[in-house]
Amino acid sequence: MSQNEKPVFFFDIDNCLYPKSYKIQHMMSDLIDKYFQDHLALSQEEANDLHLKYYREYGLAIEGLVRHHKVDPLEYNAKVDDALPLEDIIKPNPELRKLLEDIDTSKVRMWLFTNAYVTHGTKVVKLLEIDDLFEDMTYCDYGSDKFYCKPHAEMFDKAMEQAGVKLNENCYFVDDSFINTKAAQERGWHTAHLLDPEDPEPPTRAAKHQIRSLEELRDIFPHLFKSKSTVNGTV
Repeated sequence: MSQNEKPVFFFDIDNCLYPKSYKIQHMMSDLIDKYFQDHLALSQEEANDLHLKYYREYGLAIEGLVRHHKVDPLEYNAKVDDALPLEDIIKPNPELRKLLEDIDTSKVRMWLFTNAYVTHGTKVVKLLEIDDLFEDMTYCDYGSDKFYCKPHAEMFDKAMEQAGVKLNENCYFVDDSFINTKAAQERGWHTAHLLDPEDPEPPTRAAKHQIRSLEELRDIFPHLFKSKSTVNGTV
């Protein structure tokens, strides 16, 4: 491909396409801690500490479990991600769909990019009723012998390869994770770090763009949208 290749807009899924206020991450953390307790014979405090340690070191608790404890990642996925009662929490979001539909796919391709396994990611976007708006998904493949997740460079390379884009400058990205957006920004992606309205301001910015709502993507990447945007709304 040449510099004329079509750019790709990569969207994170959890706490990005739905708000943190759904507290799905809290439920997931409880299930992860329970898994640590049951399978590693740890106290609740020890499980919580090890969970946080692996999250900080690897970006995902499962990576630490596989590296150090020979855990079956697909069994873990069944007991954690796939055990979440998502149907009771996630409902279709017409405003989100309207925003995504307004992205001009003659100028940019839409792609999902998640650290979850394919079953969880697919379920979330189907419940939101936006799965038809994305070409495909790059996910953390727990079933492979060696898997990577964001923020590892190998995971970004995998996303670019699967999406068929060669140049970092042709990649757009939004994610709620500080370390993921920092890694994307450093490799030259056009990056937006999504903060929840209640999140404190980070001491330093992870990326060039910091937003509190996906609607702000209209303002920072106006050339990718069909509609013009103003601070007070779309015109």
